[in-house]
Amino acid sequence: MESTNPNMLFAEYTKMLGQFKLPGIDIGALMETQRKDIEALATANSTAIAGVQALGQKQAEILRETMAGVQTLLTQVASRSTEPGGQTGELVQQAMHKALADMQDLAETAYRAQSESIAVVTKRAAEHVEELKALLQQKK
Repeated sequence: MESTNPNMLFAEYTKMLGQFKLPGIDIGALMETQRKDIEALATANSTAIAGVQALGQKQAEILRETMAGVQTLLTQVASRSTEPGGQTGELVQQAMHKALADMQDLAETAYRAQSESIAVVTKRAAEHVEELKALLQQKK
């Protein structure tokens, strides 16, 4: 089993198990169930990775926007020769509201990615149970 190709690994594994004659057990059906389980896990992992990437991109975007806002605020304050006035307080308040909205957006992105990954695994678990039921009913 030198290959890391999943299809080749399953073929080798099925061939190896096929050598053993186990009465009442359909090796092909059992291997197909396992193959689907692994595919579902791979899909869930891909979904989770995509979610983490989206979260990282969103965090980078928020950081860029925040730094640009801070730079603008500092430029405005520095351009005035007098003390910062009420407008500075309003700008700070707006920045805080934006930061809170961005945090909520990040939380929603993380929740969405996690929900999609869990949905893939849950769906496959339900399919697995149905496949096992069908295998057991065939043997009766």
